[in-house]
This record gives sequence, C-alpha cells and structure tokens, in this order.
Amino acid sequence: MRTPIDRIALLLVIIGALNWLLVGLFQYDLVASIFGVATLGTRIVYSLVGLAGLYCISLLFRDVPVVD
Repeated sequence: MRTPIDRIALLLVIIGALNWLLVGLFQYDLVASIFGVATLGTRIVYSLVGLAGLYCISLLFRDVPVVD
C-alpha cells in the first residue's frame, strides 16, 4: 500500500514530467509562467519536484504486497 508521502511524491514527479513535456514540445515552461522566470517560487517548485524524484527512486526498490 502506498503512503500519503508516496502519493504526493508521485504527483510532484508527474507535474514535473508534464512541465518538461510542454518545454520539449512547445518551448513553454508552465512553472516559469506561473511563478516567473528564476524567482524564489520557481526554484522552490523545481526543488520540490527534484526531491520528489529522488524519493521516488526508493519506490523502485520496495516490495509492495499484492492485495487480492
């Protein structure tokens, strides 16, 4: 079973991935559009996404019991 922290981390990683998709396809940075380019808000969002990504690495090595 996933913990709330697992779900939050996965959500942040998905948000980061979607932002990179927008950057790659359309050269549009949604986070920078919302918080401004190189502002404290943007740095916080990117840092949280990066930390969530590091946390999600641990999900790859966990044994999750199968529930029938």
